[in-house]
Amino acid sequence: MDDQNKNLILATVLSFVVIMVWFVLFPPPEPVVDPNAPAVTVTDATTPPAATQPGATVAADGAAPTAEAPRLTIDTPELTGSISLLGGRIDDLELKTYQQTIDDDSGIVRLLAPVGQPNAYYALFGWGPAGTLGFDDVPGANTEWMPAGGGTLSPGQPVTLRWDNGSGLVFTRQIAVDERFMFTVTESVQNTGAAEARLFPYGIVARHGKPTNLENFFVSHEGVVARADGKLTETKYDKVADLPLVEREGAQAAVVEATTDGWIGFTDKYWMTVLVPEQGKPFTSVTKFVPQANIYQTETRHPVLTVAPGETATTTQRLFAGAKEWETIRAYQNNGAITGTGQPIPGFIDAIDWGWFFFLTKPIFALLHWLNATIGNMGLAIIALTFILKLLVLPLAYKSYVSMARMKELQPEMEAIKERAGEDKQMMQREMMKLYKDKKVNPAAGCLPILIQIPIFFALYKVIFVTIELRHAPFFGWLNDLSAPDSSSIFNLFGLLPWAAPEPTSIMALIFIGILPILLGVSMWLQQKLNPAPTDPTQQMIFAWMPWVFMFMLGGFASGLVVYWITNNVITFVQQYAIMRSHGHKPDLFGNIKSGFKRKQPVPVADKSVKSKKK
Repeated sequence: MDDQNKNLILATVLSFVVIMVWFVLFPPPEPVVDPNAPAVTVTDATTPPAATQPGATVAADGAAPTAEAPRLTIDTPELTGSISLLGGRIDDLELKTYQQTIDDDSGIVRLLAPVGQPNAYYALFGWGPAGTLGFDDVPGANTEWMPAGGGTLSPGQPVTLRWDNGSGLVFTRQIAVDERFMFTVTESVQNTGAAEARLFPYGIVARHGKPTNLENFFVSHEGVVARADGKLTETKYDKVADLPLVEREGAQAAVVEATTDGWIGFTDKYWMTVLVPEQGKPFTSVTKFVPQANIYQTETRHPVLTVAPGETATTTQRLFAGAKEWETIRAYQNNGAITGTGQPIPGFIDAIDWGWFFFLTKPIFALLHWLNATIGNMGLAIIALTFILKLLVLPLAYKSYVSMARMKELQPEMEAIKERAGEDKQMMQREMMKLYKDKKVNPAAGCLPILIQIPIFFALYKVIFVTIELRHAPFFGWLNDLSAPDSSSIFNLFGLLPWAAPEPTSIMALIFIGILPILLGVSMWLQQKLNPAPTDPTQQMIFAWMPWVFMFMLGGFASGLVVYWITNNVITFVQQYAIMRSHGHKPDLFGNIKSGFKRKQPVPVADKSVKSKKK
């Protein structure tokens, strides 16, 4: 077996092993449960924050169902919903521009839901008592706020809520929203009494039970996402439920003191709800699980304020509740606002799960986003991205292809060395290494293209899987969602027969693959046929089966990733063909294809006996 075939087999086997390891580490996602299906009812209770300083405590108020409570309407270009005046909770929110599925009659995505509905999920703001104040003196989960002004929250039209505790403290809450997904909550307390008041503001995002539509896929983080003083923390729901009991919190919790910057909340694959305190000021970040009520909770608490008689104290924090759009989140990170300027949110872009290859996924997605905006089609943007990536690695790839071509030129000399060395393996190795050195050929260079391809493939897989810009992104024809597998199938002759294709999550879908996986297998097979088949029967079998094994293995991958792989194979084929031609070796493509279909003739018995006698 010559060294060129050794390199090709090594590269192929390496690629196969990596894909197999990928399947073991990142198993296919479980079937998505219908988010509208009834969920198990849990206790309607919210555990409020514990003390942030000695002597400061918050009572265990119950969070009563809010379905019948008065509400204020939320109406923006991106959001629709309402705010409950019971507790002033932002607990009813839907995303106008995002549908649950690609079907035309699919409903829009619901993000937040009030207590009393399945999978309650909401944001709550309030004040904790300190000093001589009690829980009845501050607004909490069940405080009935009174509106002061308009009844609809929209960009440029904030709503104001008011509550008088009857003991000298008047609380005001102004809620504003921008044209995307950011709420700004400004809390004020006016002391009209004769004694000073000590209290602290807090924010809560609570989820009653695990989300029913969790993908539970290793590639995508779902759970708590937080940043404190430059450190990002991602905690899955199972890990939150395993947090140690903190007596001061009265629940299983993790408490982090932040001094300069940070934020905390819950993230799904494409959506998130995150509390953003004033940056540059200290706050306490809390992740909590209340097993008795099956509630997951994130909190921000601010230092205790002392409000003297006749004075007013004001504090502000923000709430992001919406889609994890790269451009939107980056604007909040860099400018603090979509239009104009505000307080930047450091590290906010990392709320998107970029993964281990973040140094590749971030620039790859930025380039893909720009290409999509320029071209106007995400599938074409992926093809253009593939050309750019191949162009960037062209010098290294060129060297590897040239080395492979030169290895072909050395075949006669290598065969002569093998004949001279006979059974002396050491001599053969010495002669081979001397030949490589004299001719300046690297026998391992043929593996470089696949080694380069592996991290790029994984990074692009991550980009396609987790970024919302790929969700429901159409290409052409039947390819109406590049984040999902090819929906066509051999089972119904790609739509020609009057029955449906197998469900994407079924075992049948792995067998009756679609058009894109077939094109992928063909492109790999053609690339393989640039070189003659190896003479060894075992090698021939490996090479013959490899393209079709990969075709079925990658058939369930996102169609956007398969488009990338097909494009990459086509470009690689052209590059190899051109480089081999430039070095005087015209690939006999059709001859190699034809020889692959020829049946090997068995050696006659008489010939075998003659050969044995000669030996």
